[in-house]
Amino acid sequence: MQLIPETLNIWSMLLILYLVITLIQVFYYWFFFARLGFYKARKSSGSRKAVSVVIAAKNEYLNLKKNLPLILEQDYPEYEVLVVNDASDDETSSLLEEFEKKYQHLKTIKLYQNLNFFRGKKFPLSIGIRSAKNEIILLTDADCRPASNAWIKAMAGNFNKATDVVLAYGPYEKKKSLLNRIIRFDTFHIGVQYLSFALAGLPYMGVGRNLAYRKELFIRQKGFTSHYKLSSGDDDLFVNKVAHRHNTRIEIRPKAHTLSTTKSTLAAWLRQKQRHLSTGKFYRSKFKWLLGLYAFSQLSFYVLFFLLISLGYAWIIVLAAFALRLCTQMIVLKKCSNRLNEKDLFVFSPLFELIIILLNLISAGRNLFVKQHKWK
Repeated sequence: MQLIPETLNIWSMLLILYLVITLIQVFYYWFFFARLGFYKARKSSGSRKAVSVVIAAKNEYLNLKKNLPLILEQDYPEYEVLVVNDASDDETSSLLEEFEKKYQHLKTIKLYQNLNFFRGKKFPLSIGIRSAKNEIILLTDADCRPASNAWIKAMAGNFNKATDVVLAYGPYEKKKSLLNRIIRFDTFHIGVQYLSFALAGLPYMGVGRNLAYRKELFIRQKGFTSHYKLSSGDDDLFVNKVAHRHNTRIEIRPKAHTLSTTKSTLAAWLRQKQRHLSTGKFYRSKFKWLLGLYAFSQLSFYVLFFLLISLGYAWIIVLAAFALRLCTQMIVLKKCSNRLNEKDLFVFSPLFELIIILLNLISAGRNLFVKQHKWK
């Protein structure tokens, strides 16, 4: 396409912007994400301190039947499991009663009615954490199972005198479907971000599927009271508030993962993403700026690439910048996928990335018009 002289300055400025954005993206990959890719786990403290595993459950009969025994049969000397039954109206109560007869270290707390002043699962979680007899609190969900019987041992081993928070990874089980791979890539991409930022001394979130912190910290910070009106945020907003470079460690070994099943439909997953994305605007300013710049530069990179390449403007330079970013992405994500045991995802990462960008825009748009207050 022949460009008239009057437009050359505009396209030159867009080319410069494209190159700057490319460098910003390359910076994020090498300065932040490569920290996870080349991370070597620090030596475990060897802690065998007593642990309390806390689970909030609402109508989770099938998941608890499948997953709870794997949590109750961990290879760890002293721990309890607290399940808070949040006014379930299925067979959850009878199942927990059966498990209590078999496992002496299982404790259940039943809530008989919904309480409106706490949204989501924050109230049942708060009850469970405050009722725990041990200082180390390990959180997971009813639909999650430990990847090994050394899950508690691996997580607890990160606690020393300076450690208050341990961030871990909670992947989804692998299945042969496109939706499964997209969801798993999104989870992997989010994991790369929050684990890498933590290694850079900037911990900003964790996932409730696999997260540990001290009970004393929870009590001192008044739990979830600063954001109790939100249905989400029991994990990321709490971590965003209390975690810092000196009190936080990460645990990424596969034996410390928790596994769960992906949503079966795109609509269900988008509703889940909508809840998760709704909390980002409540992050501390520096994290909103850093994450916002990454997301903006990621979207802008592709928009400008397709625009410039479709016009054939400086196409050699445009393709060279694209190749630089692509090579950087593949090298770093390859290393990260090895660390997080997601080796099958990185090959198609550029395609999955484009899909996730589109779906994030859809989810963000839905948040403007659709509000969700229930967690079940």
